[in-house]
Amino acid sequence: MRRWLAVNGGSRVVTRERWTIDRCKRRAALTRCGLALCGLLLACTAPPTFPPAAPSTGKRPQPTEREFHLADLAKSDIDSAAEVHLQECLASARLLMDKLYRRNPHEWRKGNYSSMDAAVARAFDDRSEFRFAELGNRRGADAIVLALKPEYSGDRVFAFGVGLASMVFLAYNGKTEFYLTERLDPQKLYNSARNIEIAAWKLSNAHDGRGEPLLLSNDIGDVRNLSFEREFGKMIAYQDVMAQIAAQRTNRVIRRVVQTLATAAFLPI
Repeated sequence: MRRWLAVNGGSRVVTRERWTIDRCKRRAALTRCGLALCGLLLACTAPPTFPPAAPSTGKRPQPTEREFHLADLAKSDIDSAAEVHLQECLASARLLMDKLYRRNPHEWRKGNYSSMDAAVARAFDDRSEFRFAELGNRRGADAIVLALKPEYSGDRVFAFGVGLASMVFLAYNGKTEFYLTERLDPQKLYNSARNIEIAAWKLSNAHDGRGEPLLLSNDIGDVRNLSFEREFGKMIAYQDVMAQIAAQRTNRVIRRVVQTLATAAFLPI
């Protein structure tokens, strides 16, 4: 059997075999497209994943190449940059929590954890999304305020670490992967950077009724230890840079807020 098709005023013969092959190719292409779409949809609904603690200063390894994933087809360069900024910021928050426990080892024992590592691992459990019953499901600034209340009898490091990490997490809309259809709010990112500044100041200046620090952090004694300030500074920089990138992408203007740290209030996210 033959089929006749008019081309440029003439005609050519297309055999049934040729037509069948073309149709099979089209079906195969549609199948591949369908599989790719399914892969992207699954990737877009993936639960958040939280990184390990950032390496200490001087111990950071060289970056490694990441394998290509199907979901990368639905990402722009800015989406990939946002993921890197978020992961680095969360890694610094985790390192800060680890360092706070090392300086305040009595705190993790309040939560009846088997070890400091167990407390940190629970705080950064991917399934929790930083919601914990013992904190009244407080996240962000609310958890930090709770941690630094003189009358609070719970694990202050756990509350502070959860508050700091979740504040960053919420600034990225509660996600750890980003795609072409999504937009980050530069104002949230900017506000989170200012909130990290406020949290760092409050941590260093929170005292109990006897004038003792609620949590030990930096040490400016005979041997200066400013490693906490260094990690806070990294987090602030990550958020500020990402806020500028997001603002340029959406052509939005960031409303800047100037406050005195001693009396500053946390900004909404």
